[in-house]
Amino acid sequence: MKAHVGDLLVVESPTTGATRRDGEIVGLHHEDGTPPYDVRWSDSDQITIFFPGPDTHVRHLEGPSGAASEHGFTERQTGGGI
Repeated sequence: MKAHVGDLLVVESPTTGATRRDGEIVGLHHEDGTPPYDVRWSDSDQITIFFPGPDTHVRHLEGPSGAASEHGFTERQTGGGI
């Protein structure tokens, strides 16, 4: 998984009926964009260090062609792990 500052991090819930969590990546700890990330969570506005798991994916601001989705994000990388 690789990300950039400004990307949206989405954590899907492994439990049925539970809500997913998302936040903006506001800091990187490695120049190559690998985890961990500093994330500002949309539900609490808190910034925490986050190590993504298999239920996490990154939505980048723009796709490879420069076209954004209806929400301004295009998913280019899915899945957890390093």
